Amino acid sequence: MIYSTLFLSAALASKASAACTREQLIAATDAYIKAQAAGDPALPALAENVTYLENDAPTDITKGVLSQAITIDFNRSLHDSVECATFTEISAATNKAPYVIATRMLFTDDKITTIQSVVANDGDWAFNATGQLYWTKTETWDVIPEDKRDARDVIKAAGDAYLDSWGDGTVKVPYGTPCARLEGGSYTGAGGRASANTCTMPQFPSAFKIENRRYVIDEEVGGLDIFNDFPFIDAAKPDGTASTNFFRVEAGKIRYIHETTICTNRNCGR
Repeated sequence: MIYSTLFLSAALASKASAACTREQLIAATDAYIKAQAAGDPALPALAENVTYLENDAPTDITKGVLSQAITIDFNRSLHDSVECATFTEISAATNKAPYVIATRMLFTDDKITTIQSVVANDGDWAFNATGQLYWTKTETWDVIPEDKRDARDVIKAAGDAYLDSWGDGTVKVPYGTPCARLEGGSYTGAGGRASANTCTMPQFPSAFKIENRRYVIDEEVGGLDIFNDFPFIDAAKPDGTASTNFFRVEAGKIRYIHETTICTNRNCGR
């Protein structure tokens, strides 16, 4: 009886681990990109009761940005088969109304149960879709050889340290050398400063914590995205505005950071 129980438990664990494969997640992000380009929110494998949010606000999926046909100039995705989640960053600089869209999708039993998007356009923090497109295309996000990949907890800890350091200057962040940050359309990695650490953040004037963190981790490319509520930056929403930070981590060090942050008023009233 004990052996039967153990066998059943092992079988169930194997089934659970096989319930979400990298190949399925890649197919899902491919389908999402095609849907956004076509303006067709009827994604395959969409759960009937899917939760859809834009900039942290529940939105009718048939009326949100996913229902608009958008010219996509570039895209990059993460695939997290441990948490059955994906992240996709879309650059739409040549669209009639330029966008940068960051989307997190969650899956249960092969169905998309949650879609969360940070949808940035003119007036959002440091927004410049042309600059964002130019710089993101210069970056290298190749697959990391298996024997050189960081563990999930190492990748996650690097991103958490970066966010923690905003409100606490004593936190040591594992910045790589070089390290480049793309904030809206502004890039710190320009000028070929190969030996410089260009991601260090200035100390904010008051202590605060970045709350409501939601993670997607992809060890194959050292990728991490953290959806979060960014306090302080938006004068009209001091408790936090919709934001996302997208990282590439190599050998435990941060190589790239992309930040996309939404503003209530133009440039967050600053």
